[in-house]
Amino acid sequence: MSRLLALLFFVLCAASAQAQVHLLTSIKPLQLIAAAVQEGVGTPEVLLPPGASPHHYALRPSDVRRVREAELLYWIGPDMEDFLPRVLQGRSLPSVAVQGLPGLSLRYFGEGQAEAADAADEHDHAHRPGTLDAHLWLSPANARVIAARMAADLAVADPANATRYQANLKAFDERLTAQDQRLKARLAGIAGKPYFVFHEAYDYFEAAYGLQHAGVFSVASEVQPGAQHVAAMRARLQQVGATCVFSEPPLRPRLAETLTAGLPVRLAELDALGGSLPVNARGYEQLLDNLGNGLADCLESL
Repeated sequence: MSRLLALLFFVLCAASAQAQVHLLTSIKPLQLIAAAVQEGVGTPEVLLPPGASPHHYALRPSDVRRVREAELLYWIGPDMEDFLPRVLQGRSLPSVAVQGLPGLSLRYFGEGQAEAADAADEHDHAHRPGTLDAHLWLSPANARVIAARMAADLAVADPANATRYQANLKAFDERLTAQDQRLKARLAGIAGKPYFVFHEAYDYFEAAYGLQHAGVFSVASEVQPGAQHVAAMRARLQQVGATCVFSEPPLRPRLAETLTAGLPVRLAELDALGGSLPVNARGYEQLLDNLGNGLADCLESL
């Protein structure tokens, strides 16, 4: 009987040691960073489904349960997911708003864009000048800070795998260093080329690689701009000449075709959330590569 109890105790301990930490992130980019840290140990989950906007999301009852049950939860912060603070009040387990982590390099809308703002006809009215730009995951330096916090938290929650988390973090850092050099080389040739976006989400990436959009064509999805407004935006495109206008998946604004019809303008997409990417250790790097290649492929073709 004692041998049976000892065997049962061993099996329970082994199962406990192998049970992965239930880590939940609010958005896909944070899930991709977590996947690099948890490689070989567990798979992080994400709250928002593909195509959902972190700016405007309505939590379902099942979402609320997931938020309250996750062992570790990471979100950007109230400047991004303003639907989460109320739910987090009922949560007793650790939650990390990464926008508050020490060591992050934060940007604010309107920074260093005085000349561009004067020249552009449209700006992203959803992001008021002076407010925090919460798209902070698009800075590789910020991703390192976030990954380091995740590795530290996971080591506390799962000390048996602490060494593995630190090794994964080191490998992630090394891969980002190599990728940074590749991206700088790829994007050097398009520095200074003008392009336009429909969402002011890329400033962190642009700052890291010496790029800057020439303007933002931002309109509320439920309100179509008037003819005078559209004419002013088209005039801006005519003034620039050959250029690219980038929208975001899953939908291209109907305005895009109206704005660019008959002009030497190419339409393309940039996905700041990486919605279609597989969740694995190199998913975050693929997110950055896709942005860099998307920009370069379009602008180099002009």
